[in-house]
Amino acid sequence: MFARCLSIPLFVVALAGLASLPSTRADGPADNFPDKVAPIPPKGSELSDATKEELRKGLAELQGLIKDAGKHELLPDVQIYEKAVRYALDYDEVYDPKPAKDAKTLPPQAGNVKKVLAAGLERAKALKDGKTPWTTQTGGVLRGYRSKIDGSVQPYWLVIPKEYDFAAKTPHRLDFWWHGRGETLSEANFMAGSPGAGGGIIPAPGALVLHPYGRYCNANKFAGEVDTFECLEHAKKHYRIDESRLVARGFSMGGAACWQFGAHFPTMWAANAPGAGFSETPEFLNVFQNEKVDPPWYEKKLWHMYNASDVAANIFDVPTVAYSGADDKQKQAADVMAREMKKEGLELNHLIGPKTGHSYEKAAKEELNKQIDAIVAKGKPAMPEKIRFTTFTLRYNDCAWVKIEGLAKHWERARIEGTHSAPGTKAASITVKTENITAMTLYSPGPIDTVSFNIDGTPILLPAFKKENETFAARFRKVDGKWEADLAKPDPTKIAKIPGLQGPIDDAFMDSFVMVSPSGKPLNEAVGKWAAAEMAHAVKHWRNQYRGDAIVKKDSEISDDDIKNSNLVLWGDPSSNAVLAKIADKLPIKWTDKGVVVGDKTYEAGTHVPVLIYPNPLNPKKYVVLNSGFTFREYDYLNNARQVSKLPDYAVIDITTPVNSRYPGKVVRGGFFGEQWQLQPDDGK
Repeated sequence: MFARCLSIPLFVVALAGLASLPSTRADGPADNFPDKVAPIPPKGSELSDATKEELRKGLAELQGLIKDAGKHELLPDVQIYEKAVRYALDYDEVYDPKPAKDAKTLPPQAGNVKKVLAAGLERAKALKDGKTPWTTQTGGVLRGYRSKIDGSVQPYWLVIPKEYDFAAKTPHRLDFWWHGRGETLSEANFMAGSPGAGGGIIPAPGALVLHPYGRYCNANKFAGEVDTFECLEHAKKHYRIDESRLVARGFSMGGAACWQFGAHFPTMWAANAPGAGFSETPEFLNVFQNEKVDPPWYEKKLWHMYNASDVAANIFDVPTVAYSGADDKQKQAADVMAREMKKEGLELNHLIGPKTGHSYEKAAKEELNKQIDAIVAKGKPAMPEKIRFTTFTLRYNDCAWVKIEGLAKHWERARIEGTHSAPGTKAASITVKTENITAMTLYSPGPIDTVSFNIDGTPILLPAFKKENETFAARFRKVDGKWEADLAKPDPTKIAKIPGLQGPIDDAFMDSFVMVSPSGKPLNEAVGKWAAAEMAHAVKHWRNQYRGDAIVKKDSEISDDDIKNSNLVLWGDPSSNAVLAKIADKLPIKWTDKGVVVGDKTYEAGTHVPVLIYPNPLNPKKYVVLNSGFTFREYDYLNNARQVSKLPDYAVIDITTPVNSRYPGKVVRGGFFGEQWQLQPDDGK
């Protein structure tokens, strides 16, 4: 691919992630003061008593209809309306569009909330009558699903082309469009108006366009990232989607999502079209926010999780056409990616709109559509002949016919490059070169008799099978520096960092979790008060930032099903929390009335608290977390590039330092457990 600037006439297209939304405050240096943090989401409009009463009455009617519907499969398609209205009212999140000239005499009318309520009542009444007309509508259609993470219902828009035949069998191309930043992007505002194709981008005829809500304004990270996959899985149940023709698109914060999803899941996409946005944390904050960041060593390592620039080599695997306005500060994102790709021998195809700020320029937009459509028309190979993949964590471990399952050391660069020759034939062979990888599975489609492998120069020949349309999977492990076929069944008694069980703390909140509150007496009063306050903070801010109600249970209420199916977030200490008391002696950090013991160092019990993530000793297939919600805080909400992990696998908090908008106290020690989840003697000192 090539980099070039189109010399084309100026035509500015307004950024339209969702054009009907109210304008929001821009980020900038004014947001660099941790002691003066604006609330996000902001406080909404003050409604008249009459308006509140009208909305509450309608909400009660909607809730009654939902109750009458029972357990209908499509109930989330109705529940999203109830949640949108309830959240708007309960949390002062009614954001009317810009007031009219007579706003001083006319109070806010809650127009978007009323619109959503009316649509919800209409849909609920239809469902009560056994009708689901929205399932066969074209144009913009609101759908809802129930998330595995917290059981919340989440909305998304799907734009269905007019030519879509609901009775046919042909699968359709699907373009994701991730929206831009919007601090007033409540559910009601997101749902109030059909977004159209998105940002002025018009996909090829017959293509569907999916607009994730992304759980509000977190740059599609963590639970916002999972939202994309849950939207897709839900849409696949109801519409015919060609997974070989998925396209990643977005602008501004949505462009950042393209860099993230394109770089971390490169072979998922037929094409990738990031517009503006950011592609990493430190340089972007310096340029866009005029903020020079120099955090602790573990925070710098954790940047590797979402810095697309650190894994720029992966753009080798996904055809990418980037766009920037020539005068847009966020052009920096593509420039950084181009620089890092060049180090890998790659060139970024970067279209630039001349004399254009933070928007699409008309001719560049047309060229972008043309190039993306041509790429997708060729189709995505099921088994590409060549791959290159870089990762720093097993959270991102999948590239076409490779699945990485073990690292020599987390948060250090791991690479694999390889060639898959003659897939689906008797002469299939796979040759790969690896770095910092200790276990992996390689795939080849059938039917085949044998597959020959060459891993870092070691030849290995394995028998395969002749079943049609089935994929042969071979697992390998590095033992004493040499690769060999791993034919043994995993030992369930041994714990290790594996995909989905590799940390850091924030990883626990990307799957089902339960907050477990203590019911006993704490070791000391100060620790008990701190834990109670931090739990309340975690529950509140999960709702604020990830738009769901965290499941909370007392320690005495935790069931076998909870242990089996969910990560447990334990609050309190071994004296106050009965679940923590059961496992305290099995954790690598000890916590008694005498102190917090980390290796050969003891921290005073009355003033220090450990936070950590670890495989749950009651069920090592799930996590246990001590005394932490997601780890970025209020200061980080002000710019999406800041919304990255702030704590590693474990930390010791000095609670004599007050909680602030950045940390839960003074972090006196933090570090990562080893690849077998062991405490590393020199880590974190």
